[in-house]
Amino acid sequence: MLKKVILFCLFSLLICLPAAAQNFSPDELVNISVYEKINPAIVAIDANLEDGFSAGTGCIIRSDGVILTGSHVIEDAKDIDVTTYNGKVYKASVLAKMGKNKDLALLKIETKKPMKTISFGNSEDVKVGQKVLAIGNPFGFAGTLTSGIVSRIDYAKGRIQTDAAINPGCSGGPLLNSRGEVIGISQSIYNPDNNISNIGIGFAIPVNDAKKFIETAKLDDTLLTNKKHFAFKE
Repeated sequence: MLKKVILFCLFSLLICLPAAAQNFSPDELVNISVYEKINPAIVAIDANLEDGFSAGTGCIIRSDGVILTGSHVIEDAKDIDVTTYNGKVYKASVLAKMGKNKDLALLKIETKKPMKTISFGNSEDVKVGQKVLAIGNPFGFAGTLTSGIVSRIDYAKGRIQTDAAINPGCSGGPLLNSRGEVIGISQSIYNPDNNISNIGIGFAIPVNDAKKFIETAKLDDTLLTNKKHFAFKE
């Protein structure tokens, strides 16, 4: 009996230990750390359209509820629902959006408490071969983490190519480096079978394009001038 009690106590102690003490590999610890840091700042987006709905992902960039996402996610939406990581649902309004080429939009939700925000990296520092992580809402599975590398940089089209799994519903979500900084905004995948499968060719808009969009968007004076709310990291 005493032996069983001791074993139970040891097991309880083990499951209460922090992640770093549970024999995770260094690479696993990076994944865990980035996810736990960033996921509270990621939202699922459901846009109601005339002929159906559009699903995507968004990044909270300001603590009072400003969200960055893809413009094609909310194009022609009658109304937009935003669901945070803890399941709370908000109605969102559109602050600004760009065309199909840049494919970025800013939304706003009204919240009483400050929200967690992402941190921006510098996409000029991105290198082919570096590890990247993506968080998104693929097929409605909110808060999904995938990993891969930067497979290619398309300088002509201004896109970061990655083999981290990006699926329908991930558009507008973050592509992250190992420090948890956003280096790109997930946009699309290449799949010749019309969204039946993911073949490991995904594309993200470089985050520096997103930062320029935020800085030049024709919004209210508070959003344009009160930059202390933004999580810029140059």
